[in-house]
Amino acid sequence: EELQTLVLTTLDKENVITDSKSLLLNEKPVDQLALLGALNSLKSKEMIDFSPIDRITWILTEEGKQLAKDGSHEARVFAAIPAGEEGLPIAELQSKVGASAKPGQGKAFKNKWVVKKGANLVRAVESIVDETQKDLKEIESTGTLKNEKVLADLKKRTLVDKQKTTTYSVSKGPDFSLTVKKEATDITYEMIQSGEWKKATFKKYNFDAAGVPPASGHLHPLMKVRQEFREIFFEMGFQEMPTNCFAESSFWNFDALFQPQQHPARDAHDTFFLKDPASSDRYPRDLMEKIKKTHENGGDTGSIGYNYTWKEEEAQKLILRTHTTAVSSYMLHKLSEETKKTGEFRPAKYFSIDRVFRNESVDATHLAEFHQIEGVIADKNLTLGDLIGFMDVFFKKMGMDKIRFKPTYNPYTEPSMEIFSYHEGLKSWVEIGNSGMFRPEMLMPLGLPEDVRVIAWGLGLERPTMVKYGISNIRDLLGHKVNIGMIKEYPICRLDK
Repeated sequence: EELQTLVLTTLDKENVITDSKSLLLNEKPVDQLALLGALNSLKSKEMIDFSPIDRITWILTEEGKQLAKDGSHEARVFAAIPAGEEGLPIAELQSKVGASAKPGQGKAFKNKWVVKKGANLVRAVESIVDETQKDLKEIESTGTLKNEKVLADLKKRTLVDKQKTTTYSVSKGPDFSLTVKKEATDITYEMIQSGEWKKATFKKYNFDAAGVPPASGHLHPLMKVRQEFREIFFEMGFQEMPTNCFAESSFWNFDALFQPQQHPARDAHDTFFLKDPASSDRYPRDLMEKIKKTHENGGDTGSIGYNYTWKEEEAQKLILRTHTTAVSSYMLHKLSEETKKTGEFRPAKYFSIDRVFRNESVDATHLAEFHQIEGVIADKNLTLGDLIGFMDVFFKKMGMDKIRFKPTYNPYTEPSMEIFSYHEGLKSWVEIGNSGMFRPEMLMPLGLPEDVRVIAWGLGLERPTMVKYGISNIRDLLGHKVNIGMIKEYPICRLDK
């Protein structure tokens, strides 16, 4: 309000303010940024009009201020050298003038003020004029210097710097007055009842002003990366598998994958079992009989199986699926049924990205629930070379060049390989997935032709997301400790394909 009053009273006396830099408040120059706020307020009421005056001024740096006060480096060097033929040993110059020794000596030589005589510095002239100090003082008082070449040299020496300043030219507006009327922002019920709205002055709407951003949803980083993976799969001709059922029978999750019923992964300490309902028999009976025989003695696969008594009640137990491969086994069975109907096998590419559950201890790189990315290719006469070659292309599309593999064991793939990616944040190799070729003991009971091979791989969605966004603790990405603000702030995902 003080600034508004100052502007209005000055305009009333002088009719125009040519340059606001001359305005004084309490005998001090007015802060031009604060003045701009007052001018905008008065202009919105059409009491004044104003236009900016931009100017470039030169200011002294901290070193420049020091030289303007004490003299330039070269002048101090000259002053430190006594008159006469002996001069001053170069080795003693540092102790005489300190930090000015090196820059001052070079400039004094250039100005031909001193010469070198043996190991000493000797004056070459009787007296000097410190033009640098004079120039700096002029810039300090006027903000400029006529000689642009000197200005450029002083800037190169980091003694001065440019500064852009804005002041304002102010004139009266159509509704000029010494009194600032209070403007109403809204029509109230009371104003309508009393009729006050007819006389009130309303603040104009600024239709150019940015509105308040509406509250909206934000994609979680996992969903951003998930969509990028989906695009990669679609680009490579894959079909997405239906994975909308988290609960699965042990039959599809374990038995159909040739995973023995006594395998540790099927224990309660690794798997979440459902209590109600606790079991399901939704699987083909004929397929169940084939899988039972394969587990017990190898069936028609040429294998000896696991040599144990397979129990249907164990296969019926309902669990929270431990991997999306349960859906892959169902899709491969469906593919075999279609092959029988048409009499012709058609190669297939399937993928899924969805949530799975493991009864694991939570730490920086493990969660009890996470997202699994899975890819499956079924075709005739596929080899391990096809799997490695495909994964090389696949991971490069994900932007992961630092990839390596390690042999491992899986009940339903042979050969099998673990996949590792280098994490720049953790500075270590992090396991991101598993891969292999499905065993005949899994494929043949499902009904696929004998020469059909299936290559498959799976990886967690969380760890590639951690690599992409530089997150070192998986609990910061998913779970109750996640910072909601992080979800809003994280950028859109673009894998470096």
